[in-house]
Amino acid sequence: MLFWPALTLAEPVRFCVDPDWPPYEIIDEHGRHQGIAADLLRVIADRAGLELSLVRTANWQESLNAAEDGRCQFLSFLNATPARAEWLDFTKPVFVDPNVIVTREDHALVSDLAAMTRETLVLPKGTSVEERLRRDFPNLSILTTETEAEAFAMVSGRQADMTLRSLTVAVYTIKKEGWFNLKVSGQVPGYDNLLRIGVRRGNDALVERLNQAIATIDVQERAAIANRHVSITVRTGVDPVLVRNLGAIFGVILITSFFWALKLKAVNAELKRLSLTDRLTSLGNRAFLNDHMAAEIPRCKRYSRPFSIILLDLDYFKAINDRFGHLAGDQVLVAFAAIMRAQARQSDILGRWGGEEFLVLCPDTNQEQAVVLGERIRQAMASHVGPTSCHHTVSAGIATLRHTDTADTLLAMADQALYQAKALGRNRVVAA
Repeated sequence: MLFWPALTLAEPVRFCVDPDWPPYEIIDEHGRHQGIAADLLRVIADRAGLELSLVRTANWQESLNAAEDGRCQFLSFLNATPARAEWLDFTKPVFVDPNVIVTREDHALVSDLAAMTRETLVLPKGTSVEERLRRDFPNLSILTTETEAEAFAMVSGRQADMTLRSLTVAVYTIKKEGWFNLKVSGQVPGYDNLLRIGVRRGNDALVERLNQAIATIDVQERAAIANRHVSITVRTGVDPVLVRNLGAIFGVILITSFFWALKLKAVNAELKRLSLTDRLTSLGNRAFLNDHMAAEIPRCKRYSRPFSIILLDLDYFKAINDRFGHLAGDQVLVAFAAIMRAQARQSDILGRWGGEEFLVLCPDTNQEQAVVLGERIRQAMASHVGPTSCHHTVSAGIATLRHTDTADTLLAMADQALYQAKALGRNRVVAA
């Protein structure tokens, strides 16, 4: 295991935490940082050669304010969000924990939050998921509370229908408080907690040092740390020693199984990624594009959001293969994929549709905006000198979703527009 000498700093690195977020982290009655995050941070600081100084705050919002105004140099344990990324740089994930939907026992299982109507969901104030939930699920009524415990209490007491919290926090709080009328009813894809250290902008050396230390912590070490804090307490007349021992055994099984499940999940996710990736260009393949189109079209219709697609075809590609050979043709395809990545926006979904055809899915994009993007890609390709030492061009057809469209009719419109672009002389963008 590697260790590094301390960074050259005039004083210890100041950090802030969430003082009331068990079992992740708390500031106890003696002013000490305790919990899963605290133990992980002590390991990271030791291996990074850092001396740390805790800045005590009364609540999470005060910690965020202290980090934003410079009283703290980093925040110990949080999710990355676009708003936070404006003033924080984030390390690699320190701890991964899925968010789960918690309801009362008599509530049906939740397979799709978007299908829930007139349901209330309660969250503690200042959580990273609140903004995303309000954006992605406007059908829900979002309530906020001061603490984690209050959120669970409101669900237990029928003041709210559900809450969305991390699996670790949910298991810990339900068991600790004895809310056995609650259950885990579902999970929201893409809402996993990737908990990181958030460092104020301008501290690149500190981020790098923290990342080096984080990389030394393996799955078993994380599981052992988590297991120290996720305990089971049952209030009964049964022998407390027996209960404690059974709780410890259950805790070991729970956490060990949880982390092995995460590892298996990561392996399955990588296999799925490979099955949806074009090997030559590393863009998404046709199956990848079909999956995203099947999700985006209903979402955009449901929320009356614009959606456009851009179908692109390299001009005279057969002539490129015939003149320069298929290896050079492949290199042109790879170069064009790189141009697409460079010109596309973060929200765009890119893929190779087949052969020399490529497709861009553009959520929340009207026809005019799609034309601007298509022109930007076309111009970048036309000005690029590729691996053949020649300029090559691309034609594009654009289609924008109508309420009556399906994936097939939308693609047919884009294909017809692409045909018109080719008929008009190629190296141009035509909108249907």
